[in-house]
Amino acid sequence: MVGLDNPLHLAILLAVLLLIFGAKRLPELGRSLGAGMRGFKEAVTGESNSPPATELPARAGDRAAAQTPDQVGARPPAQ
Repeated sequence: MVGLDNPLHLAILLAVLLLIFGAKRLPELGRSLGAGMRGFKEAVTGESNSPPATELPARAGDRAAAQTPDQVGARPPAQ
């Protein structure tokens, strides 16, 4: 029988992968393969499984926190 439909073929393939990459590296490879497949799916379908990012409205007291580093210490514009 040719192909990966036979459980013995899958077992042999997993054993070879374990010998080549080692037990420590296999989970890392699986995670990176899964992340690549998710990224490919998102690129093809245009959908994202992550929740959309929402911005909170700024309060008056948070104005200093919202400034960029080059704006800190700058004088306000003259009126």
